[in-house]
Amino acid sequence: MKLVFRGSALEIAPTAVHERRIFAEGNNTPDTAGLVLGAMDRGAELVLLNPRLTAAERTAQRQSISGIPPAGEAALVLFTSGTTGSPKAARLARDNLEASALAANQVLQVHAQSRFLCVLPLFHVGGLGVLFRCGLAGATVLLHERFDAAAVAGELREGATHASLVATTLARVLEQGATFPPAIVAVGGGPVPKPLLERARSAGLRVLRTWGMTETCSMATCERPDDADGATAGPPLPGFQVVVDQGEVVVRGPAVMRGYLGQPPLQGGSFRTGDLGEMDARGRLIVHARRSDLIVSGGENIYPAEVEAALLAHPEVRDAAVLPASDEEWGQIGVAYVVTDAPVSGLREFLRARLAKYKVPVRFVAVSELPRNAAGKVDRVALQGRLELEER
Repeated sequence: MKLVFRGSALEIAPTAVHERRIFAEGNNTPDTAGLVLGAMDRGAELVLLNPRLTAAERTAQRQSISGIPPAGEAALVLFTSGTTGSPKAARLARDNLEASALAANQVLQVHAQSRFLCVLPLFHVGGLGVLFRCGLAGATVLLHERFDAAAVAGELREGATHASLVATTLARVLEQGATFPPAIVAVGGGPVPKPLLERARSAGLRVLRTWGMTETCSMATCERPDDADGATAGPPLPGFQVVVDQGEVVVRGPAVMRGYLGQPPLQGGSFRTGDLGEMDARGRLIVHARRSDLIVSGGENIYPAEVEAALLAHPEVRDAAVLPASDEEWGQIGVAYVVTDAPVSGLREFLRARLAKYKVPVRFVAVSELPRNAAGKVDRVALQGRLELEER
């Protein structure tokens, strides 16, 4: 695998590893890439911590697994994003990571001449997925220390063939006002507004919606380059089985994690994701919401992602998140946090023309920005905490 960092081309060699379990901060640097390769080469277990956490938070994560012995095989341990609860330590074995990379390379058309832009953090499965895909294909990683919209736009103009982004970062790249060569851009990490996809395609990018999570070694479904329409998160990757059981998305395949540290291993290799969704007639996944995000108002189910997508279709709405609030009459109601300069009364009317009345949030709160984690996902725990404080 070749790696380009700060404009210099490097050959990354495995870092010498002498411990069975290693804790490291997952900064986007060649040292981290070398450490990942070294752990895989020597059969060690590497725990990558988020350097953006406080020292106390990182210490708590270390202590949460310190009494659990390493499994004795090459593996990465990643803490889940924790957007809806406490992070859990997922153990991804080397064969899980390689199976994921091989399947993704088939769909994304990654080969030895590819130049894959990596701006997602290396302590996150999205960033690590880029390393493994390029490592198996002999491709080049264009590693950035952090996301910078102008720098990403420059890489795409100058020959990056692939990139992985989230909706927020894609929007900021498009704000650079450029047109691009037809790079393949995988976009996941949450809902992707259809108008954003249309803007990206008009700018020349081949944008593919994806869906996956830490526990599935990144993407488990992805649109195909030849027939992507943005209506779904695409069909399963080769070798994956994705089904919907009683409304919940269930994944099975060689890339599914061994399990969480400190908990029993997965039974039968199937992982119940906690995401609610459906498979359309073409066998493509539509994700509605996390089960924990579902709002039940007067006996009716409200999927926040559906309401958020409708809000983001408004030309003056830049970001949106919908959360549940307790209500004596209805049990729960929807509250929308919106980044916009438009009057909220107009947003309510805008939604009433597009959604059933019970789906329209009862309250709208204008904010300057939404809290997001390092993976670009809305931090619903932080936002729910703010909502609860406001209700006191």
